[in-house]
Amino acid sequence: MIVVQLIHILGPLKGEIQEFSDSAFSIGRHPSSQVCFPPDLTLVSRNHAEIMREGNQFKLVDHSANGTFVNGKRIKEIYLKNGDVLAFGEGGPKVSFLTQIQEDSSEVQTPPPPPLPSPLLKRSKIEPPRPFNERPSSAKPPASPPVGEASEEGPVQMSRVPLSIQYGPTIRSFKQLPVMIGRSPKCDFILDHPAIFDQHAQILFSQNQYWMKDLTGQGSVKVNRQPVSIQTPLKLNDEVALSPQGPVFRFLGEGRFAEVMEPSDEGLIEPPLKKGKGQQNLADEKGTKGFFSKLIKRKDS
Repeated sequence: MIVVQLIHILGPLKGEIQEFSDSAFSIGRHPSSQVCFPPDLTLVSRNHAEIMREGNQFKLVDHSANGTFVNGKRIKEIYLKNGDVLAFGEGGPKVSFLTQIQEDSSEVQTPPPPPLPSPLLKRSKIEPPRPFNERPSSAKPPASPPVGEASEEGPVQMSRVPLSIQYGPTIRSFKQLPVMIGRSPKCDFILDHPAIFDQHAQILFSQNQYWMKDLTGQGSVKVNRQPVSIQTPLKLNDEVALSPQGPVFRFLGEGRFAEVMEPSDEGLIEPPLKKGKGQQNLADEKGTKGFFSKLIKRKDS
């Protein structure tokens, strides 16, 4: 099954990732459009364009007055390629076009349950008494406690779960975790960024959760502006900064990460002003004025 992904990189739907598996879907301001823009965005026509599947290809057909542009060139009909950037109207909303192949879950069959044990095995054995401080030979050691909210070192195991990372106009999809992020060609997701280490971070899946692991040993990776000591679970809309210089991603749930072009400033605290020659901190200045005003009132009284 081929799934079309439209990553909104400019416009009112910026940051959203829409997926379509239909043979055709429409784009415009009309309420029936699968990609529906706000009614007041008049640069986009009510029935602006349509993307339809032909075999294993997808054709974009323009129906608008203001035009549809693919990689900066106005078109009427064109077969799209992975990574093409579509603009609806000159200077209008932009999306990145991508496709990925997914397995049809309806074809996956659940294996039959194992046969029940023989009734003879259900009989309980009568064991001779043993000293109270002796552990039976068949007893298992106590299980280790579960991984906490910020685990020191969680279990790293291969998991067949989806993962997609939108970075710029492109998206990379994976079907198995963990995924290594870094500059090294040996990494699964290669980031050519000056602040990224050769082996920088790792995305894991454990205990029905996605986890982010810092491999730098320097606390470079932060989740919601808090350094990741070793690894931490991810929640919906968590903001993941791979370094102080970026890039920054938002976790959209279900293994989807989208690049954040402008990280939110929530939680930031303005640093205090540094004192220099002939300068005073604003808070000190207010405190001084308050002190002298109280002193003057006492003298007057």
